[in-house]
Amino acid sequence: MIVFEYYLHVDLFNFVIEISLIKTSLRMSQMNKEIYLPGSIYQFLTFANKCEIKGKTALIMGAGSEEISKLFVEQEAASVIQIVEDEETLLSSRLYLKEHKAISVRMMVFENTDFLDEKFDIIYAQGSISNPLRNKIIKEIKRILKPDGIFCVGENTQLEAEAPVFVKELWQTSDIQPLLTNEVSNYYKERNFEIIYEDDLSSTLKEFYITSRHLLEMNINKLTDQEKSYHKKFLNKASHESNAYLKLGADRYMGFKFLIMEKVQN
Repeated sequence: MIVFEYYLHVDLFNFVIEISLIKTSLRMSQMNKEIYLPGSIYQFLTFANKCEIKGKTALIMGAGSEEISKLFVEQEAASVIQIVEDEETLLSSRLYLKEHKAISVRMMVFENTDFLDEKFDIIYAQGSISNPLRNKIIKEIKRILKPDGIFCVGENTQLEAEAPVFVKELWQTSDIQPLLTNEVSNYYKERNFEIIYEDDLSSTLKEFYITSRHLLEMNINKLTDQEKSYHKKFLNKASHESNAYLKLGADRYMGFKFLIMEKVQN
């Protein structure tokens, strides 16, 4: 009887664990559908697993990060501010988050924010600072991040030392200035960040570009001619990037890497 009860207990325990894993998998799948960023949900999940969010002041940098901001609130961050760089994105983000009063969305240029020195415990950027202004943005991040504060960044990277002209033109059109994948760590170490964790998430880009293309195809016919004209730059960018990555072989050169780092005092 004791043996039977033991095996029954073990089976029930394993069943509960299995159901829990299924629920987690389904929730991840749903979040994946909502986070349209390079690195998908994996960057945030890894970060949340390795760093304490509860009670921390957090800054989220970049358009398209609204679901990330919501996840920070779910993890009980003390405050969550998201910054974007243009008025159109500001209005769209505020509309999307209108039911989420705990998130403050503001418009600022990333290299020159309005925040006081050493304001944030956490700064999170996912594919939003891989541009020609990166050096100035990093300097600003160091200014507004608290001593021993945590910086989590996802960087668009260049997988090979030499990239073909069409890939370089793609990056230029998209305002992306990638670091070589094997040089990302040293770039941040030279700027007095201590790397806590790093991972290559290049494998998530295929999913990202398939989703981008699918969303574009689903919604392009819903736009008026005026809206198409207004959003022409974005539509062309999304179409061109997806086509290059999925059909023209740009996947050989385009990567994505993320790092969790601690600010080191000079």
